[in-house]
Amino acid sequence: MEQSSRTSATDLRPDVPHPARMYDYYLGGKDNFPADREAAERALAANPEFRSTARANRGFLQRAVRFVTGQGIDQFLDIGTGIPTVGNTHEIAQQVDPQARVVYVDNDPIVLTHARALMAGMGLGRTDVLQADLRGPAGILSAAEVKGLLDLDRPVALVLAAVLHFLPDETEPYKIVETLVDALAPGSYLILSHGTADFIPPEVRDRVTGVYSKATAPLVGRSREEVRRFFDGLELLEPGVVTVPLWRPEEEPAEGADRVSMYGAVARKL
Repeated sequence: MEQSSRTSATDLRPDVPHPARMYDYYLGGKDNFPADREAAERALAANPEFRSTARANRGFLQRAVRFVTGQGIDQFLDIGTGIPTVGNTHEIAQQVDPQARVVYVDNDPIVLTHARALMAGMGLGRTDVLQADLRGPAGILSAAEVKGLLDLDRPVALVLAAVLHFLPDETEPYKIVETLVDALAPGSYLILSHGTADFIPPEVRDRVTGVYSKATAPLVGRSREEVRRFFDGLELLEPGVVTVPLWRPEEEPAEGADRVSMYGAVARKL
């Protein structure tokens, strides 16, 4: 997840809520601190759907990864991966193609510690972890971990799942995505999900953003059209930008799936 000036890439800061650890709490994980749990509970009090939204986003990620792997993609650059949990990108991709390679990128030390332990425990030479910040895309693309495992002259799936809503407009998130996509070969895919306040009252939105304003990164919900802009210049696949439960569901979506506060989509670089 994203870091702010309040924390460095080498400081866990367990006393300051972190979005990656809060997200882990929403998913039922245990890799979080009291400050994360307290902040997450405040966010849940403001919007009880946070937990179901996190799970719906995880389902979207898994379906999208499975789809692009089925299209022949065997390389993944997953930025802002968060705390490792069951059903991560490499697990889903390697179920379809055991030779699939994945580089995870995050700037939270606790995320990297857990991810590296997971990789070492599984003995996977086709998965690597990079500590870096999404706000420095050029540094990510030139990192030894990326250049050593991925061949950017061949198609890659760029995964930006539930991370861009931690980048305020002044960090130029559209330019960041454009820089990353421009470096990818034709035939590459962009898998992206993004939080929105389109379906919640303004007072709920303000309470939630207030919680995250005290964390290591703010929360910026964007509209459907604003999320659509991240795919400019790409071939947006059906069904387009939709709430995450509605992106190619494998079973009948639950009631209210069209109002989940997270959009998702997949696009192909021509």
